Amino acid sequence: MTPPLLIDGHLDLAYNAGEGRDLSGSVEALRAADPIAGQRATVTFPELRRSGLRVCLGTLFAMPRTPASPQGYTDAAGARAQALSQLDQYRRWQDAGEIVLLRDRAEVAAHVARPDAPLGVVLLMEGADPLRTPDDLAQWVEWGVRIVGPAWGATRYAGGTDAPGPLTPAGRELVAAMRDLGVTLDASHLDDAAFWDAADLGPRMIASHSNARSLVPGNRHLTDDMACAIAEADGVIGLVYLSRFLRAVPDSVRVPLDALAEHARHYADIVGWDRVALGTDMDGGFGAEKTPLGIETYVDVPAVLDLLPEDARAGVAGGNWARWLTTHL
Repeated sequence: MTPPLLIDGHLDLAYNAGEGRDLSGSVEALRAADPIAGQRATVTFPELRRSGLRVCLGTLFAMPRTPASPQGYTDAAGARAQALSQLDQYRRWQDAGEIVLLRDRAEVAAHVARPDAPLGVVLLMEGADPLRTPDDLAQWVEWGVRIVGPAWGATRYAGGTDAPGPLTPAGRELVAAMRDLGVTLDASHLDDAAFWDAADLGPRMIASHSNARSLVPGNRHLTDDMACAIAEADGVIGLVYLSRFLRAVPDSVRVPLDALAEHARHYADIVGWDRVALGTDMDGGFGAEKTPLGIETYVDVPAVLDLLPEDARAGVAGGNWARWLTTHL
């Protein structure tokens, strides 16, 4: 039986490379020499190929300065430098034949029809602080960015995770520019006030990696009304493979894989199976030590499909992202 098309809505590939991880070899080799302590890596290019992953939304993620990340950015120039370095990394991977950068719907359609092609990557800017002003957006679009999430925590543009607040005046200007340029807004990480401010401005919307607040409290997750707003904008919602985003458990607890399926079923009950997809965020600040039980490397990602209705599996695996990408990118 031919496995379903697999597409992931959220992978921090270049950020991990910037942290010193070599993604060119096996997971075992990476784990043996991992520069990131305390995380059991799951993602390398060979592992992604073994899983059958064909396309992902690959992030440009600039890390702000925090107590845990003292080398992070403190201003727009620092955020921009990080994002430019990551953009260069994706270009070098493309030159090496590891990936293909995809810029529009026709390129995505052609790419998914080639099962022997390298991993296709659509660029997503996670947190908009690399944009010095909204006027920078057009340049990043020229460089290939097609999706922007205005927030991570709080940014100069929006309230975000654990940082309540609306769109700032610059944020409203940015979202309007995104709408006018056809750039999609990633609602993941937006605080409620910022989410509804953005929705009122009418951009294309997705949630690349967001679970259901009805099942886990906190403003990192989507309310049912938010999920409905994304669906009404013809968007898709990707599911995150982090245990504490699936159930309200301590970081040290790994939940059963059915907890992930429960979020999928919840979204399907609200907006339909055609809006539910994968946004694993694997190795996005956590490794196998915090994934659901049974997810030890990226090749295990499709295991959740066996817990879903048979007629929904292909869509969740990648068909729903493929439909969205070939319609809206």
